[in-house]
Amino acid sequence: MNSKSTTLKGRGAQLNVPNRFFELSHEQRDDFLEFCRKEGEQPDKNKTLYLPVFPKTIVNKVTSPDVGMMYSMNPYQGCEHGCVYCYARNSHEFWGFSAGLDFERRILVKKDAPKLLEELLKKKSWKAQTIVLSGNTDCYQPAEKQFEITRQCLEVFLKYKHPVGIITKNALILRDLNILKSLAKDNLVGVNMSITSLSEETRRILEPRTATTKKRLETVKILSENGIPVNVMLAPIIPSINSHEILPLAKAVSEAGALSIAHTIVRLNGAIGEIFTDWIHKTLPDKAEKVLHQIESCHGGTLNESRFGVRMRGEGQIAKQINDLVNLARHKYFKGKRMPRLSTELHEQYKFGQMKLFNC
Repeated sequence: MNSKSTTLKGRGAQLNVPNRFFELSHEQRDDFLEFCRKEGEQPDKNKTLYLPVFPKTIVNKVTSPDVGMMYSMNPYQGCEHGCVYCYARNSHEFWGFSAGLDFERRILVKKDAPKLLEELLKKKSWKAQTIVLSGNTDCYQPAEKQFEITRQCLEVFLKYKHPVGIITKNALILRDLNILKSLAKDNLVGVNMSITSLSEETRRILEPRTATTKKRLETVKILSENGIPVNVMLAPIIPSINSHEILPLAKAVSEAGALSIAHTIVRLNGAIGEIFTDWIHKTLPDKAEKVLHQIESCHGGTLNESRFGVRMRGEGQIAKQINDLVNLARHKYFKGKRMPRLSTELHEQYKFGQMKLFNC
């Protein structure tokens, strides 16, 4: 695949789509762009801004019945990884930004997340259930190098012996290997590593600021060798972009030590349909219409899909072929393997640190 040099370097989205909750919108006019060209100026500096926000709570109850988690928390909103297909883009509109470039360049930072998490875990009414870091945006995105909020949250989970799941596509997770090993000793952590393609070129255009595929496979191997259970998410599967890689991907992650795989078929809800359509026509123009029509064929003739129980797996012949291949991959490479169920039994006695141990 050869991407055009005219695409915005280091970004997935190539435009800022209007926020559907705002009456007014902003656009760059051709005469302004021509002025910048003549003056030798950049119309867009393409810089990332980190913006502090102060929510009152940090853990969200997940009500969707087909997501596979009960609670999630996100130290950051927006994600500099820039995955063009990301379902979380739509949530950036709730904060007053665009789901397009703003999602990748306006990162909201929740510095109070560890404090808010600790307050929740200490509540008498709280009963331990696995809380998943990154239910929406990646907790190990580049901002984490600077702010270390995810690491602080993991220290809270360890202090209170509380189960935590992690979803990421960044090798930065290995920075916290010491904490993860301590959590794993009590069966308190499971990692979900997202790996979309074995092709570095595909990875680069789909997920421009993520860790390389090689680094992610190495991360799965290191985590597994240190007793930390890893599930790999082959997600999303995009027809004619990475759908042909299901079996080799599954083989590679199994050999790296993963205990299981999961997958979804891409769906382009809300603003993501326009963002992805614009991106693929600029990046892969020769196959743009083919890919878009195949995605539509998986979702009843549209790019989006919201029906619970159908939206993740799709329907139709192409979706059936994808789902059958994933089932074959599980049978071929993961027989006898499975992710452990995380422990919820230890937290109660550690709810007030270790003080309860001395009140017997």
